[in-house]
Amino acid sequence: MDVETNTGGPPKYVMLSENGGDGGVRPPPYRRNIPRYHSTAQPYKKKGNCCLKCICCFYCFLFIVIFGLSAVAFYIYAIYQPKMPTYKVDHIGIGAFDLQADFSLMTEFDVTVRAENPNERISIFYGPLSSIAITYSDSTLCTGKIPTFQQGHQNVTFMDIVLKGKSEFGSGLQEALMDNRKTGKIPLLIKVRAPVIIELGSLPLKQITFLLNCSLVIDSLTPRKKVEILSTKYDAGIEW
Repeated sequence: MDVETNTGGPPKYVMLSENGGDGGVRPPPYRRNIPRYHSTAQPYKKKGNCCLKCICCFYCFLFIVIFGLSAVAFYIYAIYQPKMPTYKVDHIGIGAFDLQADFSLMTEFDVTVRAENPNERISIFYGPLSSIAITYSDSTLCTGKIPTFQQGHQNVTFMDIVLKGKSEFGSGLQEALMDNRKTGKIPLLIKVRAPVIIELGSLPLKQITFLLNCSLVIDSLTPRKKVEILSTKYDAGIEW
C-alpha cells in the first residue's frame, strides 16, 4: 500500500473538524463589493474627431479657392500683360482770368491731356462721371469733365477739356497770386478723377477709377497768350 508523503508544499486537502474548528486555517477576510457606475454620455473623443474633420475640410476648401484664384490671375497676367495707362498735361491755355471787385474770380482754362493706353489686348472705356479741377493754394479755380469715349489697344488720345468757374478769392490769395505773376512762376494743381471700365478683349470688368494729380508751374495767367509749362509732377493711383 502506497502512502503519499508531504514534500514540503501546501497540503492538498484541509480537514475541518465537526466542532467548527478550522484546524488552524481561517477563511479569507470579507471583501466589499464596490458599486460600479456606467456613464451614458458619448465619449469626448468622437466629438473631437468630428470637429477636427470639419476644420480640415474648411482649410482644404480655402486652399482650393486660393489656388484657383491665383491660377486665374496668373493666366490673365500671362495672356494680357496689363500695363497702367499714362497721362500727361500737354497744353494749357487761359481763356479768362478776371478778378472782380467783390473778391470773386472768373476763370476759363483750356487744358489738353494726353492719354496713352500701352496694352495690346486691353481697351479702356471712359464713363460720364469723370471730373477735372484746377486749384491754387487749395482754392478751386475751375472745373470740367473728361469726354466719354472708348480708347482702343495701344492708342494715344488727346483730350481737349474746357474748365470754367467762379470762386471766392480773398485779398490774401489775390496778393499771393499777384506776387507769383510778377515772378513768372504760378503753381497750380490739376486733379483728375476718371471712372473707367477695363475690357479684356470683349469682356468688360468691374468699373475702377483712375486718380491723377498734376502739380505744375506755369509762367503766365494772361488770357489768350501762350502759356509755357515750366515744370510738372504727377501722382497717379487707382480706386477700386
